[in-house]
Amino acid sequence: MIGSLRGTLLDRSLTGEILVEVAGVGYRVQAGPATAARLGDMGAEVFAWIHHHVREDADTLYGFASKGERDAFEALLGAHGVGPALALAILSVHPPVNLARVLADDDVAALCLVPGVGKKTAARLLIELKARLDVPFGDDLPAGLAGDGSGLGSGAPPSARADVRDALANLGYGPEEIADATRELPDDDAGSLLKTALQRLAASR
Repeated sequence: MIGSLRGTLLDRSLTGEILVEVAGVGYRVQAGPATAARLGDMGAEVFAWIHHHVREDADTLYGFASKGERDAFEALLGAHGVGPALALAILSVHPPVNLARVLADDDVAALCLVPGVGKKTAARLLIELKARLDVPFGDDLPAGLAGDGSGLGSGAPPSARADVRDALANLGYGPEEIADATRELPDDDAGSLLKTALQRLAASR
């Protein structure tokens, strides 16, 4: 099984597929658009962590810029009904650090920002992924959310970010707009976060 690739980046598609040449052999690797952009410039040496996905009808390489992303991807694949395409979609909206916070906050609304994920699927994923947190997310996992998952109690109150997402949805903003506006918001009270998110939305229009 292939676990990583180091070589020259020959090509990169808009969908995120990259072509990495290693010792004269070109490997086609599926990656999210953001991950593909982070790996490096065309013609440069790049390194990618690889999940080698083998099925009867397919033999596919999935690439990630960090071990934490790959570990999160593999944890997602262990959840019922989650295939590689959905796992990549989830990580495109919620990188490992954000995903850990979503699980800690029982934030169903945040998972529903992923295209194709409804409330029932999101609720099930929260339960299943919490149970799989013994699979480490690597260096990308913030302190206090690793190990036995003791910080992930099911009775955790909604986070300020969840309140902001609900408020933006009530104001008529769509899932993609909400995801962009709330990505990597600082830790703060809901009022301040909402103000920052609205400023981002106004600037993007």
